[in-house]
Amino acid sequence: MTRDEIEKLTLDFTAAFNRDDLDGVMAYFAEDGVYDQVDGQRAIGRAAIRKAFEPQFQGAYGTMRFLQEDLFVDQAAGKSMISWTCSFATKRGPAGWRGLDLLHWQGGKLVHKLTYAKAKQLLLESRQG
Repeated sequence: MTRDEIEKLTLDFTAAFNRDDLDGVMAYFAEDGVYDQVDGQRAIGRAAIRKAFEPQFQGAYGTMRFLQEDLFVDQAAGKSMISWTCSFATKRGPAGWRGLDLLHWQGGKLVHKLTYAKAKQLLLESRQG
């Protein structure tokens, strides 16, 4: 895969989250893909990954959007790293945290997604301004 292909896959994958398109997100994953979640749990295979994402796409956390900060691509390794601010529109007002995804691509499919968050705890942090 070229650098441009990996970059496009990464950006399109993130855009599917921002469209609240669970089917679109899942289309990127390899059948035996792995998702290492922000809470340390691991989902293996499309069915388990879908189940892990369902609460988010059903609105359990409010409206979530991932605002890109940086994007790095390692073409030789077939990997990308996208950092973002995850913003929420909740009943308590705007909140969010910063984080990143390390994405491992093979043959145009996502084989491993590792998510990391910069937060004091795995709860919403109020955002000022």
